[in-house]
Amino acid sequence: MLMRTDPFRELDRLTQQLMGTSGTWSRPSPMPMDAFREGDEYVIALDLPGVSTDAIDIDVERNMLTVKAERRPVAKADSAQMELSERPLGVFSRQLMLADTLDTEHIKADYDAGVLTLRIPIAERAKPRKIAIGGDTTQKQIRG
Repeated sequence: MLMRTDPFRELDRLTQQLMGTSGTWSRPSPMPMDAFREGDEYVIALDLPGVSTDAIDIDVERNMLTVKAERRPVAKADSAQMELSERPLGVFSRQLMLADTLDTEHIKADYDAGVLTLRIPIAERAKPRKIAIGGDTTQKQIRG
């Protein structure tokens, strides 16, 4: 149902973890995701803990789905001194090429407990259907 668009994405993610760099708008970090089919919907779940909903941007252009998010630093008092900072900040992005069999006009997005869940219905034209054969008095049904 979808294609990975960048075969080197995992290598970039590993390099960023080792180097301690955070994503920028020009070179965002990847976000972990799961994708699966559930009934007549395709479900994509993206991990975005600590990101507010107003910092998440979801776009679809043709069949390209783009999700961008920005994790901003938590406001601290002027007297606070950082002792340890392991949570990555910056920009995260994921682009997915969606199949023509998905209905991109009716995507639903929910955000709960740091997980962005996108539900994309399977297009009616892609669902199996029966086709009647006409011409004689008995009609046969075939599966198309």
